[in-house]
Parts: sequence; structure tokens; C-alpha cells
Amino acid sequence: MSLRTDLQQYAETSGPDAFSLQNSKLLKVRLDDGAIQAKRGSMVAYQGDVTFEHAGSGGMSRMIKKAVTGEGADLMKMRGTGEVFLADAAQEVHLVLLENDSLTVNGPNLLAFDADIDWDITRLTGGAAGALAGGLFNMTLRGSGWVALVTDGPPILLDVAAAPTFADAQAAVTWSSGVTAGLRTDVSAKTLIGKSSGESIQMAFSGEGWVLIQPSEGRVSGIGGGGGGGVLGGLLGG
Repeated sequence: MSLRTDLQQYAETSGPDAFSLQNSKLLKVRLDDGAIQAKRGSMVAYQGDVTFEHAGSGGMSRMIKKAVTGEGADLMKMRGTGEVFLADAAQEVHLVLLENDSLTVNGPNLLAFDADIDWDITRLTGGAAGALAGGLFNMTLRGSGWVALVTDGPPILLDVAAAPTFADAQAAVTWSSGVTAGLRTDVSAKTLIGKSSGESIQMAFSGEGWVLIQPSEGRVSGIGGGGGGGVLGGLLGG
């Protein structure tokens, strides 16, 4: 007996690259005896012979930075042969190919990256915000390979060189290596007595390159910070 269905429109897609979008909210990563790092809990399905383990911080220095700052994605490592499908709360997925370059990312917006790419936690300072809040912390990725990001809604890519550029710290998703980021504050008497606009501290961008801005100040993360993964994500968090 034949089955009538319209589900064929959701059939798996294929492409030449190891990282490819299944659709705007779902990433497919092809593993050929290789490894990637991904946000813990982001695996929604896989086919093949793939193993999962907690990635850790990759060194004492980064472990201390994560503990002190709270920045740095909670990562798991996937290795083997097969295809892994990743998502995070049905957010939009975007791909960036690094070629001996660097990228700075807001930790909650990082979905996955090639295991050969190195990362560290960096601090932004500037103005009174640097003194009051100790600066803001983000992840810097360096090397060559694919990086997958998520945004809460369709983002906008701004040319930093075109005009002075400022953004909310949670709305700024990532920026290119030619861009310098700092903090800008509008601290006044009204701010100090609770009459501020709510936008007293912003990120300021300058240089040559781009910054990606999402139309949201970020989602509240659940266990593991990801959408999916269930019991497996929880087991990997130990």
C-alpha cells in the first residue's frame, strides 16, 4: 500500500562542504573520520558511527577565564564517520568559513566549529563601563575551517567602515578580524538616579570589516544552552 505524503519537501539536502544548511534552522555536518566542537545539547539527530564527549575548556588558562567571566560556550566534541544534525531552539543558522583568519563571537550565538580552530576568551573595555562592569567578554576563534552561528531571527550585516557603529551587547552576534570593539557609555546624573533610557552601555565598533546584529537581545538559555540533545546533552555536561 502506498503512502501519500507531502513530507518529501523536507528530504535531506546534500552539498560539497562538510558544513551545510539543511534549512535555515538546521545544520548538517559531515564527519569523515574527523571531529568538530558544538554547543552542548545541540545535536538533534545523527547517522553513522559518531561518538560524543564533553569538550572541556582546552587548558587551565581557558578554564579559569570561563569560571571567572561566565563567557565561553559549553561545548561537546563529536568525532567519527557520518552526518550530525545540529540546531539551537529553532534559531537561524549561519555559516562563516575562516581561512587563516579570526572571528569574535558572542558565546551564546556559537553553534559549532571545526575542531582544528583555536578559541579563547577576550575582554572588551572602555569608558566608565570598563570600570563599572569589568568589561564584556566574548570568544575569539582563530584558524581555518567552518564556524556555525545562530541568531534569534534574521540578522543584519553592518559595514563598520561606512559610519560610526554601535550595538546592544546581546544583539551583537559576531564581527570580523578587521574590526575593533569597545564599550561606550552615557553615564549621567539621570543614569545614576534610575532615570536612564535603558541603553546607557553599548558596544562601539570601528575599523574595516563588518558586524552581524540580531533583532533580539538574546534568548534565555535552558539546560546546556541548546535546543535539543535531551538526555545525551545532560550526560555530556559532567
